[in-house]
Amino acid sequence: MKAYVAGVGMTKFEKPETREWQYWDMVREAGNAALADARISYDEVEQVPIGYCFQPSTAGQRAAYELGLTGIPVYNVNNNCATGSTALMLARQLVEGGAADCVLALGFEKMKRGALGGGADGGDFATSPVARHYGIMAARHGFEMTPPTAQIFGDAAREHMEKYGTTEAQLAAVAAKNHRHSAHNPYAQFQDVYDVDDILAARVVHHPLTKLQCSPTSDGAAAAVVVSERFADAHGLSSRPLVEIVAQAMTTDTEDSFASGSCVDVVGQPMSRAAARQVYERSGLGIEDVDVVELHDCFSINELLTYEALGMCEPGESGKLVESGGTTYGGRWVVNPSGGLISKGHPLGATGIAQVAELVWQLRGTAGERQVPGAEVGLAHNIGLGGAAVVTLLRAAA
Repeated sequence: MKAYVAGVGMTKFEKPETREWQYWDMVREAGNAALADARISYDEVEQVPIGYCFQPSTAGQRAAYELGLTGIPVYNVNNNCATGSTALMLARQLVEGGAADCVLALGFEKMKRGALGGGADGGDFATSPVARHYGIMAARHGFEMTPPTAQIFGDAAREHMEKYGTTEAQLAAVAAKNHRHSAHNPYAQFQDVYDVDDILAARVVHHPLTKLQCSPTSDGAAAAVVVSERFADAHGLSSRPLVEIVAQAMTTDTEDSFASGSCVDVVGQPMSRAAARQVYERSGLGIEDVDVVELHDCFSINELLTYEALGMCEPGESGKLVESGGTTYGGRWVVNPSGGLISKGHPLGATGIAQVAELVWQLRGTAGERQVPGAEVGLAHNIGLGGAAVVTLLRAAA
């Protein structure tokens, strides 16, 4: 059974503590927007997977109750930065498997200001679920008194530069592109435009990454209504633009993540490559069929690593690809038209669903000033250390 996204919604992503609201307030806003977009009521929703990282157990119920008290199952999902896409994957599986005809996938985060610690909760490294990952980093690069997530990705950037000749200007070109894209996104946390020189001149967080190449902590929520073809027909939804989830895959760490002792592998490039391969095999489509991509640019280097993992270029050629303009308007693909995590923001539990919301708007042709001309196929990539990588292929329904 096919699964379709019938409606999406999200809040504006904001700097933590900007607005006096609770996490359930943001879920109410995003959830009601998605329901209105799908033109259905919450009473018609059968199940709710809801993702977050920083709130206690059953916070999903507390948030979903703002939409209605109907007694339906609510699943609390936590998969680090891939939490939102994991909730969406559960929604798709419920629909494709015939267990439900209408599922609401939700994701939210209410964060604290400042850099993340070693895991989603910033706990002790000795007992952290990502201790093995940081151990690989420390064995090769040592451990410095900088934010650990910036350090592990910064070390991956240095390895890429040493092996392939990638330049600091190419890393900065990723951030400059995404900040430029976000200027047209009213949901983005940042809408300021910076050029490569501005990016390079910003404060260094962990060499070679500057502050403007790092995704910020953010508050926000996103939602997607996933329905079966049967539900769409019965509710007259087929008469308006639906977006099909053509294929989706999640992978976790394998021996390839750790065997090389490289931060490039530890931060997830092998997982991303495997997930993309599965999606291409299941859909019969390839990266050459994709028009628009929303990918996990938690740091500028991860966008370059993901180009290679998705097959957009050969290993080591990603810096040249972004520098050439091949991943912006007028290029072969438009990557992160929303501004990506770097500029749109990164409330962990909401990120994966917000990526899909952007792609739905793009495939409907309703993205306004950031519309990718003629977009028919979109790809979302969401990754979390620890680890999980989710790749989702979407297509405008015929």
